[in-house]
Amino acid sequence: MQPTIPAAADAGAAVSGAAGTAAAASQQQSSSGGSAASHAAAPASASGNGMQPPITAAAIVPVPPSGQNDSTTATATSKASSSLTANAAAAPPSTAASLAPSSSAEAASYEATHVHAVYESIAPHFSATRYKPWPVIADFLSSLSPGSVGFDVGCGNGKYLGVNPGVHMLGSDRSASLVRFARDHGGVERSQDVAVADGLSLPFPEGRADFAICVAVIHHMSTRERRREAVQALLDCVRRPSSNSSGNSDDGGKILVYVWALEQSNSRRGWDEGSEQDLLVPWVMKQKKEKKEKKEKKKTKGKSAEEGAEAVAEEGNAEGGSSDPPADTTYQRYYHLFRKGELEEDVEAVGGKVVRNGYDKDNWWVVASRCS
Repeated sequence: MQPTIPAAADAGAAVSGAAGTAAAASQQQSSSGGSAASHAAAPASASGNGMQPPITAAAIVPVPPSGQNDSTTATATSKASSSLTANAAAAPPSTAASLAPSSSAEAASYEATHVHAVYESIAPHFSATRYKPWPVIADFLSSLSPGSVGFDVGCGNGKYLGVNPGVHMLGSDRSASLVRFARDHGGVERSQDVAVADGLSLPFPEGRADFAICVAVIHHMSTRERRREAVQALLDCVRRPSSNSSGNSDDGGKILVYVWALEQSNSRRGWDEGSEQDLLVPWVMKQKKEKKEKKEKKKTKGKSAEEGAEAVAEEGNAEGGSSDPPADTTYQRYYHLFRKGELEEDVEAVGGKVVRNGYDKDNWWVVASRCS
């Protein structure tokens, strides 16, 4: 079982209650793995360490659609199909006859293999590529009123937790390894309030937060039902709109959600409207050091430092350290690519109101509130 990271010391009554609830839920999740968060446990492997072995595929592999406004079933290339054969138990079938997750339990198991176990395995290197807040997200956090309290669901290494020192954020992530990075993100002077928690079973009090952010998380849910459930969980965290006898109104709390876009024709990935929406995207870690510098410069030319770092990792030129997996280790991460308007549909379907939206760095994003 993965160790839990308890929430840090309280910062006021509302924050204290939320942090305590988060820590308690994290401990329960770690000890029992039950209820709605049961899918959080990584599947056991033959080695007994709870981690799935990596998949040795070097191509982006389409996976079957989950039955929600997606294109028809996907057929992987012969190269990808043959490479996945090496670990057929962990990899999804690569033919049109493949079975998409047909139940919540199957979807949870699929995500445990192709999301949770992967991020546990790549956590140190993944964290090293995540260090600069994106402008839209930083602007959202900076616009919040002093004293606001909110959550970062899927906080990763915690790079957004300290963007606005005038607000208090509680972070949560499914990956215990990433939560450790998040806890220490502020250094010894300012340890962050974080907890291990599942996005579909959040330990935060309902209707109390002023805001919540969820960056690059919901696209890892393998069915539309689960993606909508994740949006619903975020909306449940924030305050409802209200009005008083004086006629003053409060729009309530806001959520900010980022997901990968299908429309990426100008990116290095080249996906666009006709592409599959459900894919396995490789994260490659190599220990070969010769030619590394030359290859990194080629992959990162014209990109920001963070975008370049991820390009190197995804395309197989990352240098591993002494504790990294063996050379040429490839991990497959499941993604659902959102078509234009799909995220807004999901928000509205669960009782949310889109306040504003946009496209940024190959992602669709929305700011939304509860309708009532």
